[in-house]
Amino acid sequence: MTLKLHNFFRSSTSTRLRAALNLKGLEYDYIAYALRKGETRTPEYLAKNPQGLVPSLELDDGTNPTQSLAIIDYLDHIAPDPALLPSDPVLRAKVQAAAHTMALDVHPVNNLKVIQHLEANHGLSKDDSQNWMRHWMSQGLGAYQALLPNGNAFSFSDTPQLCDICLVAQLYNAHRWGVDMTPFARLLEIEEHALKLPAFDAARPENQPDA
Repeated sequence: MTLKLHNFFRSSTSTRLRAALNLKGLEYDYIAYALRKGETRTPEYLAKNPQGLVPSLELDDGTNPTQSLAIIDYLDHIAPDPALLPSDPVLRAKVQAAAHTMALDVHPVNNLKVIQHLEANHGLSKDDSQNWMRHWMSQGLGAYQALLPNGNAFSFSDTPQLCDICLVAQLYNAHRWGVDMTPFARLLEIEEHALKLPAFDAARPENQPDA
């Protein structure tokens, strides 16, 4: 099976998917798009993903699953080892809730298209935009940390799961935009454990060919 990953090096959703593919040992062709140049708004790419977003994962038959969480769920079915969601239903719900805190609460309001709209149509300066992003990231990181038990290398276990993938991708943005990480020592420990793994290190934005 030949997988084609349509992505952008600094996209946190793309980072999630790169980490998941790497953890599962799945090879893929890396296809880069420059978001600020509108390369995902071309007719060719919109035919693959009508939202004009990254990532999408093109399969052998031309099918293009979109949305990082949906694609990772697909990967968990076709390559179930290692599983990124636990089988225990209660723990599975906790892992998904933590993942959704990052992916569905924090990320959408800090998405590039949201920031661009705020700057272009609501008078936000660059400083305003960065304060906006820091506010929502800090709030979300605090909520995520409050969900966690103690004693694990990662969020809920000693191996990375879906929530850890979403967390580490978002922490890249937190560092980039100057979020005060002093209150989030537990999250920094998780990040440190993750980035020691080749799968996460290879997924880092700075390690991509279009960086």
